[in-house]
Amino acid sequence: MQMTQARPDAPFLVVLNAGSGHAETELRCSTIREVLEGAGRRCHLEVVHDGAELGAAAKRMAVRAVEEAGILVAAGGDGTLNTVAHEAVLAGCPFGVLPQGTFNYFGRTHHIPEDLAEAVHALLRARARPVQIGRVNERIFLVNASVGLYPKLLEEREHDKRQYGRSRVVALLSAIKTALRGHRSLRITLELDGRTRHLRTPTLFVGNNRLQMEQVGMPPLEHALDEGRLAAIAPRAVGKLRMLGLLVRGALGRLGEADDVDAFAFKTMTVRGPLLSGRRRLKVATDGEVCKMALPLRFEVLERSLFLLVPDAAGEAAPDASVLDDAAA
Repeated sequence: MQMTQARPDAPFLVVLNAGSGHAETELRCSTIREVLEGAGRRCHLEVVHDGAELGAAAKRMAVRAVEEAGILVAAGGDGTLNTVAHEAVLAGCPFGVLPQGTFNYFGRTHHIPEDLAEAVHALLRARARPVQIGRVNERIFLVNASVGLYPKLLEEREHDKRQYGRSRVVALLSAIKTALRGHRSLRITLELDGRTRHLRTPTLFVGNNRLQMEQVGMPPLEHALDEGRLAAIAPRAVGKLRMLGLLVRGALGRLGEADDVDAFAFKTMTVRGPLLSGRRRLKVATDGEVCKMALPLRFEVLERSLFLLVPDAAGEAAPDASVLDDAAA
């Protein structure tokens, strides 16, 4: 893919997912504008208050980024970054992130500050680098994708966060509650890099994030991601208490020590049924966003499809967004 080049004075087209109170949203907007305008850079900011409108807003701003030779930027959690990154890939424009979520795996992996003002300053001294992403059917994912119990866990987590607030403690307690409610197993056939495997598992988790693999304690899969592959984790069909034990191991960073987990790396994988009661569509979570997809599911690595503005590792100020000298495919 040939990526649209950006001028040294390229504007920033920012899509911000409000997701919080009016006062906090206004503070975020003013912070972004003050930093960019203070550096003499143009900024177009679109605030999205309804999550259902995020995709349309991202598409509009991607079109503008191409027309104005600008940089498309997402401000929000990993789900928001996913939606906006999808449009950046389709449009072929450079992509920047301002992480504002609970976990911020994508931003943290690429050393992007979680403090908003620092993240905006980082955009000004960043270089565009091709970063690996995954795709399942027609949807990309930056961090992970999953089927089975994990999408259910995410839906329950969002419900609990709306009720009790957004924190990592709430997320963990919600996961424990979901595991103790019981779950049904998937019976799936995997066509994996030319080989066939049969699995019975409550959930199939596919990761594309070294930090997340490190945190749950899967060192071999960390290295697989560095080698241009995706990482798959499939717990075996076990009872409630053993599943709870696996969640606890993951929270403690010791999942790799468990005997009840299949883990492997791949470049391409096709998932076929029968699943549950023979249904041909099932819920798939991509970076925390859940939708239904038709079978079969095809997971694959995408390289040189997304060009991310990454802070200069040496800490030197790059020419502002003329950072794309090494980014043409």
